[in-house]
Amino acid sequence: MARSIRIEFPGAFYHVRARGNRRETIFHDEEDRRFFLSTLSEACGRTGWRVHAWVLMGNHYHLFIETPEPNLVAGMGWLQNTVTRRHNVRHREWGRLFGDRYKAILVDGEDEYYYQTLADYIHLNPVRARLIQPKRGQSVLDYPWSSVAAGWALAPGKRPKWLAAEEGLGRFDLPDTVAGRRKMVERLDRRAVEETMRGCGVPVMPESVDARCSHLRRGWYWGGQAFLAKLNQLAKKPVKERVGTTRDSRRSPQVKSHGEEQAERWLEEGLKTAGLDVKDLRALKGSDPRKLVLAELLWKRTTVSQEWLAEKLSMRSAANVSQQLRRLDRGKVMGRVPEKLRTFLAGIRTAQE
Repeated sequence: MARSIRIEFPGAFYHVRARGNRRETIFHDEEDRRFFLSTLSEACGRTGWRVHAWVLMGNHYHLFIETPEPNLVAGMGWLQNTVTRRHNVRHREWGRLFGDRYKAILVDGEDEYYYQTLADYIHLNPVRARLIQPKRGQSVLDYPWSSVAAGWALAPGKRPKWLAAEEGLGRFDLPDTVAGRRKMVERLDRRAVEETMRGCGVPVMPESVDARCSHLRRGWYWGGQAFLAKLNQLAKKPVKERVGTTRDSRRSPQVKSHGEEQAERWLEEGLKTAGLDVKDLRALKGSDPRKLVLAELLWKRTTVSQEWLAEKLSMRSAANVSQQLRRLDRGKVMGRVPEKLRTFLAGIRTAQE
């Protein structure tokens, strides 16, 4: 059976979930969970994603992602491949970590009902899995591997920059204050006590609903009929013609770009700042400091591959790029590049953060 297409457009929201191969465990211990979140942070830096909610279970995970650029496929490919590679190195294993293709349900993230329902569904996952026993006095805060305990309930300075917790609280008409965060936790705990464990956080769907509409377990979209009509129109258009709505009040005027076109622009500007031409790169070693800092910038801040970097920077091969980046001592190398190039790199980091 042919795979369904991925609909991508600027400003899209997705409910992403993936399970371990044969439903086997993917998070064996706390270290596995920490390195997954670290890798997710890297993915957000490369793609510009904003994560609104997440939860890590034993053999699967859920993410509520907003993609300012149409790059879900590129970002998820990098995320899952990188997690798999790092997991296999750590546990001395090989082969697939994840099972079938990850699920990505398009979400009407602009609508408060669909936003709130998905956020609650994700945050109450540990209750449905009986990892939290609310009738024994346990709270959603007692499960540390979700964006409640590790984000929404924390002060802004203690959260990852890629987590849109302040916006999430606002969608429930709660301020990002101690009192507002406490009310959010209390509301979730009430749901955990009042609803059956199996159905906690699962939306009740009327029989008349479109069969393609997700109940957050099956289906391919989570939204109303107007949202479905929009998706049907987008599916008929080439990717370059797909235009999504943006929320100017919550996003900078200029959408940050993390694709190949942006990488080309940064490379051209970086070489000019360093006083180099593309032809000059062939004569320089792969370990040249100017090459290394530009390779690091493009690898961490865009979605280009190491093969692309090897070709554009004349660094022999993807394996060589990977080796050079692993060995990179940034503090030492930055002291050996021109001041103008250092200023250029610092400006990009500031703009992206």
